[in-house]
Amino acid sequence: MVHNRYRSALPSGENTVVEQEIGWLGAAGVEVVPMLRDSDDIPTLPLLDKAMLPIDPIWAPSAQRELAGLIRRHRPDVVHLHNPYPLISPWIVRTAHRLGVPVVQTAHNYRHVCANGLFFRDGRICHDCVGRKLATPALVHRCYRGSATQSAVLAAALAVHRRTWLQVDRYVAPTPAMAAHLRRFGVAAQRITVKPNAVDDPGEPPSDPGQGVLFGGRLTAEKGLSLLLAAWPAELGQLRVAGDGELRARVESHSGVDYLGRLDRDGMRSAIRASAFVVVPSVLEDVHPTLIIEALANGRPVLGTDLGGIADLIGPAGWVVPADVDALRAGLRVAGAQAAGLRAVARERYLASHTPQRCVQGLIEVYRSARRAA
Repeated sequence: MVHNRYRSALPSGENTVVEQEIGWLGAAGVEVVPMLRDSDDIPTLPLLDKAMLPIDPIWAPSAQRELAGLIRRHRPDVVHLHNPYPLISPWIVRTAHRLGVPVVQTAHNYRHVCANGLFFRDGRICHDCVGRKLATPALVHRCYRGSATQSAVLAAALAVHRRTWLQVDRYVAPTPAMAAHLRRFGVAAQRITVKPNAVDDPGEPPSDPGQGVLFGGRLTAEKGLSLLLAAWPAELGQLRVAGDGELRARVESHSGVDYLGRLDRDGMRSAIRASAFVVVPSVLEDVHPTLIIEALANGRPVLGTDLGGIADLIGPAGWVVPADVDALRAGLRVAGAQAAGLRAVARERYLASHTPQRCVQGLIEVYRSARRAA
C-alpha cells in the first residue's frame, strides 16, 4: 500500500482512507506492507534528499529503491497506489511492472490531468489543462501551491506520466462520476471498478431525529462555505459549522453560525447525530466528500450540490441542487421539512455500500482481477 501523506495543516480524507484500508485489510487476514511518505517531513529531509525534490514528482529515485526492496523482500500480489506526490512519483508503476507486480490505483482526485487535482482555480471550475500535452495553464496560474517552480514540475510530471497512468492494471473509482473521468482520460472501462469509500459503523442511529443543520470540513471557498452563508435561510436558526481553514474568521463573526471548531472523529459523530441533516455545498467537482458517508452511517440525510460525485453518493438519501444561492436556499427549506422522513433511508444506504466489510470485499475483488490480468 503506497501513499504520500498530505500535510497535516491541510486535513485530508485520503490520509484517513489509506489508514482505514490498511487496518481493515489486516483485520480480514490480508498481509499489508505500508510504504508511506509524509509531506510534513520535507523541511527536515537530509540535504541530498532536498536537492532531489525538484525531480521527485517525475522520478523519485529513493522511492523507487525502497519499493524495489520491499517487492523483493515480500513478493506482494499487488501494489496499491494512492497519492504519489510529491515524494514518491507515478514512476513506481513502472518499477512495480519491471519486477512483475501489477498496480492498482485509487483515483481520489483529478491529478492525472490537473496540477492541483481539483479542477478548480480562481473561484471557479477549470478544465483548461484537459487534453493538452503540456499543462501550460497550470504554469501561468501557478496552480500547485501558488508556486511557478512547483507548478512547472507538476506540469512536467503530468506530461511524462500520461502513458504511465494508462499502464495501471486496475483503477478504483470511488463514484461513477470518477469512473467517467477516467474513461475520458483514456482508461479502458474494463480496468475501472467503482468502489465507494467506507467509514467504521458507529452503531444504530439515535431515535431522536436531531435539530438544525451541520456543515463540516475545510472552511474554504471551494467547499461552498461562502455560497452556504449567502443562501442560509434565517428561519432555520443557527447553522452549525465544524472545521478550520481560511474562512474561519468570517464564520466566527457570522451572526447566523454556531462555530464548533475543529472536531475529532468522535466530536464530528456527535455533531452529526445532533443535527437533522448535513449540507455539502461544494462549488467544485468534489470526488467523494467523507462527510456524506459519515452522515449516512449516522442516519442523517444530506443536501448537496450537483457536482462531481456528490449526487452519486447521496442517491435517495437526500437532495441535490445546483450550486447557486437561490437553489441552495430552496433546498435547505425543503430538507428542513423532510429530513426526519429520510433517516432510515440514509442508514440503509450506508449499510448497502459504505461499510468496512463492503470495502474489503471490493478491494480483494479488484486485487484478484489485477492478478488475473497480470
